[in-house]
Amino acid sequence: MNKYCQALAELRSKPAHELKEVGDQWSTPDLLFWGINAMFGPLVLDLFADDDNAKCPVWYTAEDNALTQDWSERLAELGGAGYGNPPYSRSQYHEKQAITGMTHIMKYAATQREKGGRYVFLIKAAPSETWWPEDADHIVFIRGRIGFDLPVWFVPADEKQKPTSAFFAGAIAVFDKSWRGERFSYINRTELEAKGQAFMSLVEFAAGRARQPATAPQSTAPVTLPDVESRIWPLEVGLVFNQVEGANSLELVQQNKLKANINQLWLERMPTSEIITVASGLNSSMQVVTHA
Repeated sequence: MNKYCQALAELRSKPAHELKEVGDQWSTPDLLFWGINAMFGPLVLDLFADDDNAKCPVWYTAEDNALTQDWSERLAELGGAGYGNPPYSRSQYHEKQAITGMTHIMKYAATQREKGGRYVFLIKAAPSETWWPEDADHIVFIRGRIGFDLPVWFVPADEKQKPTSAFFAGAIAVFDKSWRGERFSYINRTELEAKGQAFMSLVEFAAGRARQPATAPQSTAPVTLPDVESRIWPLEVGLVFNQVEGANSLELVQQNKLKANINQLWLERMPTSEIITVASGLNSSMQVVTHA
């Protein structure tokens, strides 16, 4: 085991911790991750994680050392995109091979990009830093400071070990040579979190359906979706909405919730037939609430 991993193991095994010891072990909050997934996913490979905080079904630990792995080849097997909330600790090495260091990580991401695949990073919005990914294909600046979650192993040494709600300005860097969109964009943190909440609601709904026995009657439990302001939706959303039987009988607020989910699935390039199936399920759940 290299020195970096040894230090992590010793830190996790301590009976109590101070915030300053957390270092690069802060975790991505679920709402932020699922919001990023809604925009650039499906995210299937967590590049910098451990068995306790991985956000994707497949991940590299510090022991695996992502900077020695072939991300492109792995994604070709998995079918999706890679995600990274990278460690910000200064560069550390094992037998002359980098383990951490933002300069090394961003350069390696650019190398993997050339081999194919999409790599999405949640990073500090710090263009003045030497590691700043100027060669990224797309940068999303997040308006509003973002915070992160403490690792599950963190045991506060005293009552003073409470994290503040605001940490730093954030950005999303996307490496994908097939990207054909704009180079820079902006999103409010609250909007990103709202996308995450909507996606999480959809995942929970789908998971509930998957758990039902094939012979069991469909559950009448309603799915809880976030409120969505009325707006003008893309033509594609309206076309799908009109193919969902009974959707026009929903109340206006519910119609907008349904259209918001259709819009998100459309942005994720889900086949129209599958979007209609998912939307029909959501419609059925909301119809139950309307007629209850």
